Amino acid sequence: MITAVAQDAVGAAVRRRPGRPRDEDIDGQIVAATLEIIDAGEEVTVSRVVARSGVSRAALYRRWPSLTTLIAAALDVGRMVPPEYPDDVDLRDALFDGLGLGESGVALSVAASGYAEERFRQRIRLVMSDRALQKAYWQSHVSRRRVPLLNALRAGVARGELRPDLDVDACFDAIAGTAYYQIVVRGDRMDDPAVAARLRAAVEVIWRGMVV
Repeated sequence: MITAVAQDAVGAAVRRRPGRPRDEDIDGQIVAATLEIIDAGEEVTVSRVVARSGVSRAALYRRWPSLTTLIAAALDVGRMVPPEYPDDVDLRDALFDGLGLGESGVALSVAASGYAEERFRQRIRLVMSDRALQKAYWQSHVSRRRVPLLNALRAGVARGELRPDLDVDACFDAIAGTAYYQIVVRGDRMDDPAVAARLRAAVEVIWRGMVV
């Protein structure tokens, strides 16, 4: 049975309708079942997905030829590709807002990105133990979410606001890396005000190296 939490996570696609379900309903059932297994800390297997989702093996394989791509899709439930930034955006503010570190002083929260911290930790555990999954998740999901901010930084270079030799991908990695270091290496909570302050200080240093 699909739990209410999983239904909320994948939206209307997991709600069964009378009669034969549409393809997107089956997709949603499969993804929701996979996410439940992940959240329970269990190994994702075809047998478990079939049993929990109620769909046949044939239906699963038609839609997901590999568990790797299915798990990557489940890990991304609740995440969105941000919209493009307007041409007149303040780039420094955009960097801080991207980490949930706006001028309001609100501490960074993994939940703000669509994840509870426990799910974030489960995601890290899974991708670090499976390089193929790590690459699949990067290529199909994570890399797309970088594009709006990367485009804004490239526009800043073109306008002369940022250094002409700036490697925007490296800057993004440096900024995102400061956040990952807190939870993955230091083991801190991302809603800790001290962590937010440390992140703001790190991004300020990176920003000073980006501007002309």
